[in-house]
Amino acid sequence: MWTNYLRKRLPLTIRSLHTLKGNQLDQILMSPPLASLDLPDIWSPNPSSRIIPAIHKSFDDHTTIVLDGKLISMEIRSRIAAKVREMKKCLGEIPGLAVILVGQRRDSRTYVRNKIMACEEVGIKSVVTELPTDCAEMDVQNAIMRFNKDPSIHGILVQLPLPEHLDEEKVLDALCIEKDVDGFHPVNMGNLAINGRDPLFTPCTPKGCIELLIRSGVEIMGKKAVVIGRSNIVGLPTSLLLQRHHATVTVIHAFTENPEQITSEADIIVSAAGVPNLVRGNWIKPGATVIDVGTTPVEDSGCDDGYRLVGDVCHEEAIKVASVITPVPGGVGPMTVAMLLYNTLLSAKRMLNFN
Repeated sequence: MWTNYLRKRLPLTIRSLHTLKGNQLDQILMSPPLASLDLPDIWSPNPSSRIIPAIHKSFDDHTTIVLDGKLISMEIRSRIAAKVREMKKCLGEIPGLAVILVGQRRDSRTYVRNKIMACEEVGIKSVVTELPTDCAEMDVQNAIMRFNKDPSIHGILVQLPLPEHLDEEKVLDALCIEKDVDGFHPVNMGNLAINGRDPLFTPCTPKGCIELLIRSGVEIMGKKAVVIGRSNIVGLPTSLLLQRHHATVTVIHAFTENPEQITSEADIIVSAAGVPNLVRGNWIKPGATVIDVGTTPVEDSGCDDGYRLVGDVCHEEAIKVASVITPVPGGVGPMTVAMLLYNTLLSAKRMLNFN
């Protein structure tokens, strides 16, 4: 059973990793096409003869690398902006993103506002359709259908979660797969799971997590990875994506027995349970890499929006054990937005035949 903890954050001196050595100037992301990663499973005839290196390292006086998701995403955004300018110069066209927001959830409104601001920064056209909380399912589907037919719109995003009376599956099924920049369409998810295939779009948050791992120099192939949470939005696609990168993946969920013990054996932990401070220091193997996807809004009158975001990982404990960690906020969140911009650009390039 999940347990909720809220802990006060302690000030610590840390070293932030900003970016790694660059790739080619015209390449936006470092993560390669998934199909290019596929390898045949050829088992060694005598596994017992393998030399198994020691896993644990001494981190008594270590300096934890805190991944600066904001700075890394800014680098990615600058390259996206350059491609958008090039597209406008060559074709007189720019990518277009439509966002559908249902209801008045404060966190959802904040997320949408951040996405629209990001679009403006890189030169992507954005359109927002707002619907009341009590709207009918057909209202959302009609909005989607209008954007499906609009040639100036290359990506459509339905801000989740939707109000409880709406069926998310039926709503998302109405999306044109060629404009499903969130990557949640069943065909996109299916292609993510099948070796030899590339989805049209990889879900933004999992893609952002992998990009962070690659840019931080964390080795994925052959490593033990634990994904905490199995939602269709983050947990499931993250586990599939890690497998495509040849990690040995275990998924922890609310019914898992001894989650602490399983997680403490992982080289890479990606937590997306949405439970504040679930992952404590004793859940983490010394030297492990911790990616905290959790962003639970907690009421705080001292903040501008009336709440603050709290991660799944107890940061002040984890930072004493992990070698690499993401903060909340400022870690995975900005990368998710950057991947949304990237997917929208990718969709426009396909539709406009711009190479």
